[in-house]
Amino acid sequence: MAKSKRELLGYCGEYCGDCFAHRGVIADLARDLREELRSARFADTAAMLSSVSRFRVFGGYPQCYEVLGAMAGFRCKRACRDGGGNPRCAVRLCRRRKNLAGCWECGEFEGCRKLRGHEPDHGAATIRKLRAIRRRGVDSHTDGGRR
Repeated sequence: MAKSKRELLGYCGEYCGDCFAHRGVIADLARDLREELRSARFADTAAMLSSVSRFRVFGGYPQCYEVLGAMAGFRCKRACRDGGGNPRCAVRLCRRRKNLAGCWECGEFEGCRKLRGHEPDHGAATIRKLRAIRRRGVDSHTDGGRR
């Protein structure tokens, strides 16, 4: 059963429906590519090609194949509100402690250090989203993650 848009809104204001790990597209493509490479016995081809100077990069094929395996398993089937994601997420723990529906209800989110953990992936977008949710409400933000 598909999750409702509200269920896909994380406590931090990020929309799980936009996340590559939740959608699983990259994981599926990595899985399919590994399967194709395996059926084509590409490891043998890569080993042979790696002996040619302009194709030496194929010497790293085993590591590439391993990375594809990790990517194939990199998915989050459950949204944050459904127990998915990091169970020790500081934002989730804080939200629970303060008994809030999400960070948008907290008067301290603008300068929150817990939200800084999102900056490498989302930049300033998390704070902008929280401001928008506070201003317009949750339902206006659960539009498929439009920015």
